Amino acid sequence: MKLTSILERAAHRTTQLVGGTWAFTAAVGLVLAWLLSGPLFHYSDTWQLAINTTTTIVTFLMVFLIQRAQNKDARAIHLKLNELIAAHHGASNRLINVESLTEDELDILNTHYGELVERIKRDVSLTESHSVEEAERRHGEKLSAHRAVKRGAKR
Repeated sequence: MKLTSILERAAHRTTQLVGGTWAFTAAVGLVLAWLLSGPLFHYSDTWQLAINTTTTIVTFLMVFLIQRAQNKDARAIHLKLNELIAAHHGASNRLINVESLTEDELDILNTHYGELVERIKRDVSLTESHSVEEAERRHGEKLSAHRAVKRGAKR
């Protein structure tokens, strides 16, 4: 069995375990036990160092564990969304794998969709769903019709 596979399973299992109620209860119990042991150790520097070291190590490991879980969840969600976009006839394929775009490219898309929202607000039916391409086509048709009316009015 590969080391990567073993580590992945261990991280997954640990994420499940520490995300539960019992883990929180155990953490609270540990802190209470530490507090109650204070008089026994005369609130010494060693007593304080014990909890500080423990919490520092746990926090250090949890940061990486949480980040790993979030990265995996985000990747899975992106793949599911990519599947939905790819499968939907009217969806814009330019959004497949959009998370790999640069910040500037995402800003351009955000502006583009902001314009789409403004166009939809002006439409008769706000409940209709539109892709960018459909909105651009419809906007172009409206603009052409508007220009044709203007040309007719000038004659």
